[in-house]
Amino acid sequence: MTTQHATASKPIYGESLSQRAAKKIRRQPHTLLCLGIIAVYVAIAIAGYAGLMPDFQERVGASYEPPSLEFAKILGTDVFGRSVFYKVLTGVKTAITIAVCVTSLAIPIGIFMGSVAGYFGGKVDAFVVWFYSVLVSVPYILLVLAISYLLGKGLLSICVAMGAVSWVGLCRLIRGEFLKHKSREYVLASKLLGATDMRLIFRHILPNVFHLAIITASLMCLNSIMSEVVLTYLGVGVQDGSSWGTMIADANGELVQGKWWPLTGVTLALFFLAYSLNMVGDALRDALDPKLVD
Repeated sequence: MTTQHATASKPIYGESLSQRAAKKIRRQPHTLLCLGIIAVYVAIAIAGYAGLMPDFQERVGASYEPPSLEFAKILGTDVFGRSVFYKVLTGVKTAITIAVCVTSLAIPIGIFMGSVAGYFGGKVDAFVVWFYSVLVSVPYILLVLAISYLLGKGLLSICVAMGAVSWVGLCRLIRGEFLKHKSREYVLASKLLGATDMRLIFRHILPNVFHLAIITASLMCLNSIMSEVVLTYLGVGVQDGSSWGTMIADANGELVQGKWWPLTGVTLALFFLAYSLNMVGDALRDALDPKLVD
């Protein structure tokens, strides 16, 4: 039994799986390219917070100048003569901030709620299941809208609202895995040897299911960015003009006037980020799945 415990104390999806998954990703040039694109977006966001980005409110030319080779006007100007390119870069900062904040809030909640529900069962499990069932009974966008209105418009309220309701999917996954793992031999052996509940949860079971949180985090980043764009487009969310949602909303009237470049710029920026996050999420899912790792 001691041998079983010693072996079980190492995560099933431990270092060896991580190393093999990393090697598998390194053999995929397309995934590496997508990681590089994401790194560029993150660097732009960091530069924005460091004050190294130009002010998107600054006028750089005449109203609705078409794209040109001039750096500030590479995507043209808007109705006020502001650089569309600078506005897109500012939107990158907002998008990355949303992704990081929402994921940082939702992932720990999902892990905690799923772990205690799956491990302890009984009334704890029943309460957690009832709680997230109530949340999912309300459409996601409507629930986020309601919370945002209560907290007030702005970036912080959007982050809190989405983070407060985005943990349900991960909670379900973690709960299901805990229900399976808590009855396995390595957990029962550790319990017989005197391991506490907290040790069983955090040192034995959780490392074996943590890959689910990594995969979920990559996909949650994409969902939170898209949700913020939709909410801002609807008039709830970032109201200072630094969101891609605002640019898309303004583009409705601009397209009628034949001004295509503002929408083209934000669409390309959103497409490359969404595509890269989606591809990296799929690659992580395949690489961290023990049934698929070579």
